[in-house]
Amino acid sequence: MKFVFTDKKVNVPNYFHHYAEKKVGKLERFFKEDATASLTFGVEKDRNVVEMTIRSSGTIFRVSESSSDMHASIDAAVASLERQIRKNKTRLEKRLRQGAFERSVDASEEVFSLVPDAPEEGEYQIVRTKSFPMKPMTRDEAILQMNLLGHSFFAFRDEESDGSFAVVYRRNDGNYGIIEDA
Repeated sequence: MKFVFTDKKVNVPNYFHHYAEKKVGKLERFFKEDATASLTFGVEKDRNVVEMTIRSSGTIFRVSESSSDMHASIDAAVASLERQIRKNKTRLEKRLRQGAFERSVDASEEVFSLVPDAPEEGEYQIVRTKSFPMKPMTRDEAILQMNLLGHSFFAFRDEESDGSFAVVYRRNDGNYGIIEDA
């Protein structure tokens, strides 16, 4: 597994990087050799924040944890990620057997939430633009990817509708909905 460390608004000593590498390295058994772990360390409102993103053959896992201690934040992020994997173990194994992990996403491209910040009254201002690859996938794969990212919606190309654009979203009642191209 490859590691990429980023310090945001703080200079984190190298022993935190080594500690994180050791802890995240225990999760290597879940991923193929091409996996990349990006860890961002930061401080927000007197709390130590660790954001972890792991990419493995087209699947993205993302967690963010904060606490008063950086070691505790790292431990909590690793525990959260392991919970995510175990919670979705059957679905992930099913995708592995179907070859869904073989699809690749360019490591330089990110999948981000597209929800804009609240605009000023009367005027809309686009402050950030993101582009990301939209690969064809089933609706179940899109729901799984949305849950792994922790987002409330996910845009994708629907295999069941010949690759047309679709958005799956989490409803307030806990179920899922889909918005399709007509």
